[in-house]
Amino acid sequence: MTNLRPSARAHEPGAGLGADDQNDPSQQRTSSTVDNAVYAEGRRVLSPHSVEDTLAGCARFPESMAWIGLYRPDEAELAAIQSEFSLHPLAVEDAIGAHQRPKLERYADTLFVVLRAASYSDEREEVDFGELHLFVGPNFVVSVRHSESPDLATVRHRMESEPELLALGPVAVLYGILDAVVDQYQPVVMGLENDIDEIEAQVFAGDAEVSRRIYELSQEVLDFQRATLPLVGMLETLRAGFEAFETNLELRRALRDVADHVTVVNERVDGFRSTLREILAVNATLVAQRQNEDMKKLAEVSNRQNDEVKKISAWAAIFFAPTVISGIYGMNFQVMPELLLPYGYPVALGVMVVAMTGLYVMFRRRGWL
Repeated sequence: MTNLRPSARAHEPGAGLGADDQNDPSQQRTSSTVDNAVYAEGRRVLSPHSVEDTLAGCARFPESMAWIGLYRPDEAELAAIQSEFSLHPLAVEDAIGAHQRPKLERYADTLFVVLRAASYSDEREEVDFGELHLFVGPNFVVSVRHSESPDLATVRHRMESEPELLALGPVAVLYGILDAVVDQYQPVVMGLENDIDEIEAQVFAGDAEVSRRIYELSQEVLDFQRATLPLVGMLETLRAGFEAFETNLELRRALRDVADHVTVVNERVDGFRSTLREILAVNATLVAQRQNEDMKKLAEVSNRQNDEVKKISAWAAIFFAPTVISGIYGMNFQVMPELLLPYGYPVALGVMVVAMTGLYVMFRRRGWL
């Protein structure tokens, strides 16, 4: 049985070329061409320097396949590829413009595939995305990268280490690239899960900054889901097409394995979104509880202050009554009531005592004292 998850092995640049070809400056590849190879029976037989040489090499070897890897090509370079391999203009336009969502489109006998590779930065708590466009024809694969990720050199080395797999043609290369992209999702899932665990601890620790972290991580999870969710439908379409054209059984099984991995990733990511929503709700509840407790404490302090004010006001009113009476009789007027009475002084004191007692009883009944 063919091993469909091949191990890594580096190939020698320039394999299949003579020394003169490798040293001839006029034969150097364009800056956007990372690798250009012709494979026959699963083995590299040529490493052409131009698209024309690639087509000529394919004509020399029956049942051969070309695999051209480009990195941020310009319009002129893609136009040359389009002309030689009869690529659809709409697909080429998408490949030039980039910023496409993952998708699978068929133009005659050529598949146009857009994939989003992903990696996770624990320090920034952000998912970094790379964009990859693939043109998969009957006897060729053209890969167009607009970012450093994914590293297709590693995929190429892995595929070249398994000639039996590579001999299955362009669909095997498509599988290898899909498998590599999906495998890169697992570290992202682990990174997101670790940060969610940290957020849960922050929420119950009462960290005031956790709400912002929850929101930002939720956006990262949503962006990641946008990259992974379309793969489910894409892989189902590929599987149906492979079955219809009776593609190699092992290759179909391998593609089903990739589809299973994608399903697991999407289930985990969907679970992350649900968990973050729940954490956000719990955090809002805890924040509301803490605010209620703070308000309760403030209310208790305010009530205590009100009680003190009431007591102070009550005692001030009690002592105000004798102060008024003594103040009036302290004005030293000669003609004043009761000044000449022998019991005037005791009567004045009695009035003071009665007034103070009456006020004390009244404030006491109202709970001010």
